[in-house]
Amino acid sequence: MSKTIKVALAGAGAFGLKHLDAIKLIDGVECISIVGRELDKTQEAARKYGVGHATTDLAETLKLPGLDAVILATPTQMHAAQTIQCLEAGKHVQVEIPLADSLRDAEAVVAMQEKTGLVAMCGHTRRFNPSHQYVRKRILAGEFNIQQMDVQTYFFRRTNMNALGQPRSWTDHLLWHHAAHTVDLFAYQARSPIVKANAVQGPIHPTLGIAMDMSIQLKTESGAICTLSLSFNNDGPLGTFFRYIGDSATYIARYDDLFTGKDEKIDVSKVDVSMNGIELQDREFFAAIRQGREPNSSVAGVLACYRTLDALERQLD
Repeated sequence: MSKTIKVALAGAGAFGLKHLDAIKLIDGVECISIVGRELDKTQEAARKYGVGHATTDLAETLKLPGLDAVILATPTQMHAAQTIQCLEAGKHVQVEIPLADSLRDAEAVVAMQEKTGLVAMCGHTRRFNPSHQYVRKRILAGEFNIQQMDVQTYFFRRTNMNALGQPRSWTDHLLWHHAAHTVDLFAYQARSPIVKANAVQGPIHPTLGIAMDMSIQLKTESGAICTLSLSFNNDGPLGTFFRYIGDSATYIARYDDLFTGKDEKIDVSKVDVSMNGIELQDREFFAAIRQGREPNSSVAGVLACYRTLDALERQLD
């Protein structure tokens, strides 16, 4: 495919706008439609980014002439059904993490991708962050092997607000969203399947209906272990912090920044063409479309993560 790839964005919230910013930096890609829940806000985003079509109906967008692909940054509960809807319409699709909020729905998406042969990718951004790519390159070169990962995913969300401090129309989830990042990354970096997984959670929030605190333990077939702590109650430094403990070094990853175990900053600016993990994720999606290949973090490639999440949910139930 040498022509301009025409893409639509569904979900003009905090994360959707990050994709629009990324698309502007990628040659040969044009966003032609934005789909949102509220028409006035969707039209405002379309004007800001120079997009000619705005709607509240994904089906309307899927009928646009020349549309090649869709990026879904919609609420978690809509991911699987909308991914299948896009594939059935003959469009390549990148769906933000998580692929689904149940194993059954994740498997249905993979089955539809296999049926259509289209590119279907899930936004497991940690695979693309330069910090984690740096560690990955050392692993692949045989210079570093993971013995343990210690991960903290901390937010302060005692009310239903998004990353921009705006009210959400849906409820986020520690297990099916935030734990998915680490469960996938751990197996990916250890290069070994997860064979043991344990979880405990704190009290259920009386109005949000979700656990606000959770602890997860993982072990791979190779023997590497991972401890993951998650909280929506943390009133302090926010975000996800990864400590890689290995046979030859210790690394601490804070989003796109990387440090040694002694907190010495490592220059990862030359690891890839950008320091923006979302942009790199989107570049992989469009490159896979052009080259007719399976992308890194394809829906089939991340399915094992959702099998582990399902096992953890059954423990918690």
